[in-house]
Parts: sequence; structure tokens; C-alpha cells
Amino acid sequence: MSASASDGAVVAVHQPDSFAFSAEYAAAAEQIEGRYPPEKRASAVIPLLHLAQRQHANWLPKAAMDYVADRLGMARIRVYEVATFYTMFNKEPVGKHLIQVCTTTPCWLRGSDEVLGACKRRLGIGPGETTPDGQFTVVEVECAGACVNAPVVAIGDDYYEDLDGPAMVALLDQLARGESPTPGSQTGRRGSCPATGPTTLTNQPLPSAAADLATGADD
Repeated sequence: MSASASDGAVVAVHQPDSFAFSAEYAAAAEQIEGRYPPEKRASAVIPLLHLAQRQHANWLPKAAMDYVADRLGMARIRVYEVATFYTMFNKEPVGKHLIQVCTTTPCWLRGSDEVLGACKRRLGIGPGETTPDGQFTVVEVECAGACVNAPVVAIGDDYYEDLDGPAMVALLDQLARGESPTPGSQTGRRGSCPATGPTTLTNQPLPSAAADLATGADD
């Protein structure tokens, strides 16, 4: 459900009455603010909004935006503008596990439709929806910036790469059991080498080259 369009930054209908950083997050906020001169305190707005979102179950209520604005001495509308511009700020509640499926061209060519379909089959929800138990939210996102290992899904702070339908279901099952899946390539690919394995520099270096690499002789 959404608030009226005239409400600007507010998306969720049910909003908390107040917000303030806990002691832990307040200490982190002070450290961030210390990076900027007093006249440039507004530059801390994005990292402080991230802190507020982390503290508030991974979504950003209006009270948190107002709190950050007041803390930084900014007009509240300026903070609303920032929070509503960036898609990584969630303006309504999301599930414990936020599943961000990249469907931009490289991921689509590599099978992101299959990955998205696996989420729908396993969780019973489509993009923009949350499971009734509040455990999972699925959203489509534009380029995740890991095209070489497409298709890619971001879950929380981690990227899961080289996915297909069964691999996505396996990830969701692990999360449902309370486990922590190993991020990165789900096919065992090392770095960004070809899916079929390395095609260059496949031999061991010559002894002299290996010694140079070990000692940094070319530095």
C-alpha cells in the first residue's frame, strides 16, 4: 500500500511516530560526520540514511529521514529528495531477506528470467511482493555491476553469481532454513575467468618469473 502521491517521500502507509539512532549507530554516525568539515555536514546524508535503514529493519521511514535532516541541519525536503532518488533506500517495509534480481540485458541474456521464475515458484510471490511471513521480498533491479558473472542476485550485502533456476531455489532453501549461503559464483568459477575455465596463463610461470612475482622485483 502506498501513501498519496502528494506526500513526496512517504511510501508506506503505516509509519512509526519517531526515530533516533541507538547508541551503537549514533557512534557510527559521529564517526561518519567527523569526515566532513562543519560547513559540509550535509555530505554525510547518504551514509547516515544507510545507517538509519540498517537500524530500522532495512527500510527507511519518514521519521528516520526527518531525524537525519535535523541532525545534519538540512531542510527535510532535501533529505526526502535524496531518499526517493536512490533505489537502494527502501521506503516501505521489506522482508528479512531482500532478493534483488538483476534483469538488465547481460543478466537477461544469461537467464535472469529463469532466476526470477524460480523465486516466484519457490516463494509464491512476484517482483515487488513480500511473503506473508515477512521473510522474503523480491525486487527487480537494474545493472548490479557484475555482468561478467551473470546472472546475478544481491541478497543483503552479498552477491550470488552464475545462477540458474535450481541454484536460486537452493539459495532460497538455505535462507529459509536459517543458513548463510556462500556468496560469489555458484558454479565454482574463479574470479571472472571464462565459464569453461581459464584459456590463458594456464601453465605454471617459469622459475625466474615466479621469483619476480614473489619478491616484487618489478616494483
